[in-house]
Amino acid sequence: MVGNFARTAEGRARRSRIGLATAAAAGALALVAGCSSGTGGSSGGASGGAPSGTLRIAVSSADASDAAFRAVNAAFEKKYPNVTIQFSAIPNNSYQAAKSSRLTAGTVDIMVADPMQVPSYVPKSDEANDALSADYGLFLDLTNEPFMKNFTPSLLKSIAYNGKQYTVPTGVSYYTGVYYNEDMFRKYGLTVPTTWDQFVALNTKLKAAGVAPLGIGGKDSWPAGLTMLAAVQGQYPTTADKDQLAEGLWKKQVSLTDPANVKVLQQVKQMYSWAQPNFSGVAYADVPAGFAAGQFAMTPDGTWDTPTIAAAVGSKFQFGYFPIPTSENAADNANLGGKVDLSLAVAASTKNKTAALAYLSFFSQPQNYETYVKLSGTAPAEPNIPASPFLKAISQYTGTFTPAWDTIWIANSKSGAAASFPFNYAGIAPLGSENVTAAAQASEKDWLAGF
Repeated sequence: MVGNFARTAEGRARRSRIGLATAAAAGALALVAGCSSGTGGSSGGASGGAPSGTLRIAVSSADASDAAFRAVNAAFEKKYPNVTIQFSAIPNNSYQAAKSSRLTAGTVDIMVADPMQVPSYVPKSDEANDALSADYGLFLDLTNEPFMKNFTPSLLKSIAYNGKQYTVPTGVSYYTGVYYNEDMFRKYGLTVPTTWDQFVALNTKLKAAGVAPLGIGGKDSWPAGLTMLAAVQGQYPTTADKDQLAEGLWKKQVSLTDPANVKVLQQVKQMYSWAQPNFSGVAYADVPAGFAAGQFAMTPDGTWDTPTIAAAVGSKFQFGYFPIPTSENAADNANLGGKVDLSLAVAASTKNKTAALAYLSFFSQPQNYETYVKLSGTAPAEPNIPASPFLKAISQYTGTFTPAWDTIWIANSKSGAAASFPFNYAGIAPLGSENVTAAAQASEKDWLAGF
């Protein structure tokens, strides 16, 4: 399953919460709101009775979650043979645009959404598309639906919008770590590092042995950004640290050229230097095969990709996962940054409200949800659902939930592209053409251009 950052970075965005870019987009949302009931009603008739007809589901695509959804879909259609599911797994780069157009056209019933409230220091004009959609009444209010009680209350609280539940969470993912080849670590006498100096020494030893330390899919840009998120996680390890950084940037009390923030890009540059040759041309989808073939010892990725990694590796070797330790203080590296994963909303304009709500109810039933969890590799969003052996093995890093930077950061829609995240990882060579100093200066310039 693709990460929150990934969806934001390529419009994957997985959700940087950038506001609507044009008045036309806002107008389209308003138009749909006017055509819908605005109160969660169905344009195709009242809910109730046995589910039937066509149910249109559109999600942002990833191999593991796609397979998990298809398994749940097949079980749902077996239980409700009068329902036909039209399932669309849309490439992440084009998902947001596709969702917007399908909402406007009224051709989607269930979709991925993430309405988030902006802090007081962020202008309402930078409220994200999904938040605007919720404001306009484009999503059904699911707060009082009985199936919501199946999910962990604290998790639901974390995704509430204006005190209401508009989405059903599918799980939790972590993505500031690396998968590593345990057999290769044993061969070269390596142990899991807990500080940046130890990580540097480990990578130096691998390179000296002729082994590429990291496998990065730079062709899609965003996977390289996972190194940036890991660097931020170590430099700003707590939620309060990240909140303070975000507020400081928005209030122009903090600069992206400050030493602590330049250090983030310095670490990104260092990790790029440990990547496999020509990584900027390697697709994210090709990395698991390279990892399985022993082309590199580690790969930065999210836990959503565990089923894909496991399928590629098979019985060739054992693999594990640890946080990329970007702080010199081991305690700062003790927790993985994560997020509530894909969340499902129902379009208020749905022509099949009965089937849509029946689907979410079916999805949330523990036996069906457990199927989804097993196939998707996500950490459970419901209590008493067993985690996978892999997730149990990394439980020491997930006991205290720490949101990753991209779930806190809100970009300024008036700022330039170099300040989108706002650390300019994509400007650093070989993804871009700049050195660390120039990349930091470009992000600061683009950031201040929005004020």
